[in-house]
Amino acid sequence: MTQAVARRLGELLKGEPSMGALNAALRHLAKWRAQVLENTLVKRSGEVVLSGPFKGLRYAVRASEGSRNARLIGCYEAGLHKVVEEIVAGGYGLVVDVGSAEGYYATGLAMRMPAARVLARDVDPKAREACAAMAAANGLSERVEIGGAFNHADFAICAGQRTVVVCDIEGAEGELLDPVAAPDLRHADILVEVHEGMRPGLLAQLTGRFSPTHEVLRIDRRLDDSGMPDWTQELGDLDRLLLMWEWRSTPTPWLWMRRRAGA
Repeated sequence: MTQAVARRLGELLKGEPSMGALNAALRHLAKWRAQVLENTLVKRSGEVVLSGPFKGLRYAVRASEGSRNARLIGCYEAGLHKVVEEIVAGGYGLVVDVGSAEGYYATGLAMRMPAARVLARDVDPKAREACAAMAAANGLSERVEIGGAFNHADFAICAGQRTVVVCDIEGAEGELLDPVAAPDLRHADILVEVHEGMRPGLLAQLTGRFSPTHEVLRIDRRLDDSGMPDWTQELGDLDRLLLMWEWRSTPTPWLWMRRRAGA
C-alpha cells in the first residue's frame, strides 16, 4: 500500500506546482494515514462502535464511502446524534433508509428500535452485500429488509403508519424527494443529507417543497471527540483529527423535516 500511495503522490505532484495539485496530494496522504489509523483502531479497540447512538453495534465491514474510523468511534455525523435519539424515541413503525450503503443507519436503528420495520435500499450491489453482512453480524437479518432502487411510487408505504425516511443519495435527493410526484412523503418525517456542494440550490429547493407541510431544521457538521478511546491520547493532534475525519470535500448539511400536525 505504501508503494502505491507513493507512486500516486508522484503522479499528483508531477508538473507545475498548483494549489489544486497540492490539495489533491494532501487528501491522498490524509486518506493513506487514515487507513493506517483504522488498522490501529481495529487492533486496539475492535470492530464494535464505541460510543454515540449506535454504541455496541458490530461493524466488521468496510465503509462503502469515506472512513470507517468515525463510525467505529461513534462520532460519525455528530450533529445528527440528537435527531437519532429523537427518532428512536419517536414511536415509528417504519424506517425507510434510502441510500443505505453498508447499513450503518439501517442496522443501527434496527438495533435501537426493535419494534420497527426497517427497509434498507441502495442501488449498489456491493453496498447491499455489506449491509446484509452487517445485519447478520448483529443478529438483525430478519429485521433489516434489503433491496435496490426506491422510486416515487414506493413511498406509498408511508401512508397509514408512522414513518421516518432517511435519505443519502449523493445529490439525487432533488429528484426523489418530491411531494408532488410522491405525495405520500407528506405522511413521513424525513432526514436527508443535502449535497449542496454538488448541486447548489438544493437546500432552498427542498426547504421550499416541504415547508408547507413540515417543520424544517437545518443541521450542519460538527466534531465530537468525547468518544475517542483513551489510548488515542498517545497520538498527535493530526492523527486524532484524522480519526474523526469523514473524508468530505464539500459541505453536506442535513435537513430534519418533521410533519406538521394536521398537515
